[in-house]
Amino acid sequence: PKRTKFRKQHRGRMKGISTRGNSI
Repeated sequence: PKRTKFRKQHRGRMKGISTRGNSI
């Protein structure tokens, strides 16, 4: 892929136990 700069930032955005309280 050409752009691999911001891949890790948007990788686990919607799923994961540690990110449950972010969307509330």
